[in-house]
Amino acid sequence: MLIFPAIDLYEKKAVRLYRGDYNKMTVYSENPCDVARDFKSAGAEWIHTVDLEGAKSGETPNLDVVCAIKRETGLKVEVGGGIRSFEVIEKYISEGVDRVILGTVAVTNFEFTKEAVERFGDKIAVGIDIKDGYAAISGWTEKSALTSDAALSKMQDIGVSTIICTDISKDGAMLGTNVRLYSELSEKYNMQFIASGGVSSIDDIEKLTALSLYGAIVGKAYYTGAIDLARAIEVAR
Repeated sequence: MLIFPAIDLYEKKAVRLYRGDYNKMTVYSENPCDVARDFKSAGAEWIHTVDLEGAKSGETPNLDVVCAIKRETGLKVEVGGGIRSFEVIEKYISEGVDRVILGTVAVTNFEFTKEAVERFGDKIAVGIDIKDGYAAISGWTEKSALTSDAALSKMQDIGVSTIICTDISKDGAMLGTNVRLYSELSEKYNMQFIASGGVSSIDDIEKLTALSLYGAIVGKAYYTGAIDLARAIEVAR
């Protein structure tokens, strides 16, 4: 299993939210590239980045920071947040970003998502963020009309290969991850799943690794020191 250490971006800074609440934001670093270099030193292969401003606005105010992280570390980088047009997808990919994550648009515009997969293949991933059993949209601020199962079934039909699945109730809460959810999803669907939300201990890493998941995102637990990233990567391997 791959470990994806996370950098959430807001106003060019590395931050974390509590359960997706923009009013409960902690700034961890004024220089996200420094954080990314620490990830590289710990042995990371990938970095998971999210433009939190873009997730709400549909714009890309932190694109330059994402590109700098890619350029300065040479690691594989995936990015999500506000990616709702082919122009933005092409911009990220042309700058060397390895995977672009569609969120709101994937759930609200299946035709767009299907065309994106046809054009860019496995450089497209989809983020399905689960809130009370439904797929959340607009930076987790709204619930869509689709249940998470309906959304995931549609993504599989479209040909999406990688899903970043977040249990919002667990995100940033340091209460452990939803192992049962990821076990059920990996058995039910034929896609690569990256677990996100609540991964807060090496025990969580061990449980997710045992499921043979594709990956797990480590966010707040890294910044608080609850997870030693090098150790997590070693365990996941």
